[in-house]
Amino acid sequence: MDLPTLPFDRPNVLDIAPRMRELQADGPITRVRTSTGDEAWLVTRYDEVKALFADPRLGRSHPKPDEAARVSQSAVLGGASDGFDTEAADHARMRARLVPRFSARRMRELKPRVEELVDDLLTKLEARTPPVDLHEALSFPLPVLVICELLGVPYDDREHFRTLSTGIADLNDNALSTGSYRKLTDYVLDLVRRKRSEPGNDMLSELTTIEDGTLTDDEIARLGAIVLFAGHETTVVRIDIGTLLLLHTTGRYRALADDPTKAPAAVEEILRLSVGGSNGMLRYARTDVEIGGTRIAAGDAVLLSIGVANQDQHAFVDPDRMDIDHPQANPHLSFGHGARYCIGAALARAELTAVFERLPVRFPNLRLAVPLEDLRWRSNLLTGGLAELPVTW
Repeated sequence: MDLPTLPFDRPNVLDIAPRMRELQADGPITRVRTSTGDEAWLVTRYDEVKALFADPRLGRSHPKPDEAARVSQSAVLGGASDGFDTEAADHARMRARLVPRFSARRMRELKPRVEELVDDLLTKLEARTPPVDLHEALSFPLPVLVICELLGVPYDDREHFRTLSTGIADLNDNALSTGSYRKLTDYVLDLVRRKRSEPGNDMLSELTTIEDGTLTDDEIARLGAIVLFAGHETTVVRIDIGTLLLLHTTGRYRALADDPTKAPAAVEEILRLSVGGSNGMLRYARTDVEIGGTRIAAGDAVLLSIGVANQDQHAFVDPDRMDIDHPQANPHLSFGHGARYCIGAALARAELTAVFERLPVRFPNLRLAVPLEDLRWRSNLLTGGLAELPVTW
């Protein structure tokens, strides 16, 4: 069957692929072919994406994971997980362990430290002679510093787990991705064992002291590896793209320099307008599901296209426009929805708000040092993002 084949070409690092727009205009759900050659359902409209996020008839597991459709060769979100019969219980158990460690109260307590780290990085940036790669000077080190402190991971090991994270996110090389995930888990496992005898004031240490003893060191290591990977990669991308969006949208960056209290609203728009690196969040139908007039059969792969849904004209007025003065009523879906709402949402918001309260004030004349069209998107990685972000002032 001649199906639209992912990924679709994008005109630049900010805009949605025109083919995605066409499919969204045609209807909420479309049969597509993934980069691995398998078939899947692509959901692009806001209402349907939101409904399916919260629908318990969709999940990450498959009764025959080795036979399930794949969207990439990445070890993370590239294909189906196992544990079909226990997925809901396993997921609830994982969230019960992690959610208290990312509570709103804890993130408020962390806020002054995040702001201190941003200020320190910006002071170092001021001392440099432009042009400078903002990706290396701010976007990458900040989330890494924060997640290292939170988890209890040595910051000096950042290049090691950066290499492993890049390997995990590789969309084309399953051996590299799987091997990198194993190495990252082994790295965290070594930390966990050390924290058994030398605990600190950090998340890994806390997980080793849970009184009911139901978490093994291997389970803690797997949780820690996922948090370490996801806890910095996506925020790095959002700082880069957020800076670009503000600079590229006439008057928005200057508006934040003049009034940094608009930063929280700007952060929500950055989250909404950041298209992201993947073609959608992968799910599998556990039973037959009908939505948008289309029947999805049990076992079918479903891609929930968050970036496109967040710019759906059926849900947002003037959806392509960044509006930091009049936040819209419909909340974006960048952190998901329902039972799988992102555990780290409050942390990401704290980091992004600290950056965009301070960067425009400290560097009011910041601008790109290269044309937008010259910026390279890391299309081979799950998280996408920029290879570099050269700026001057």
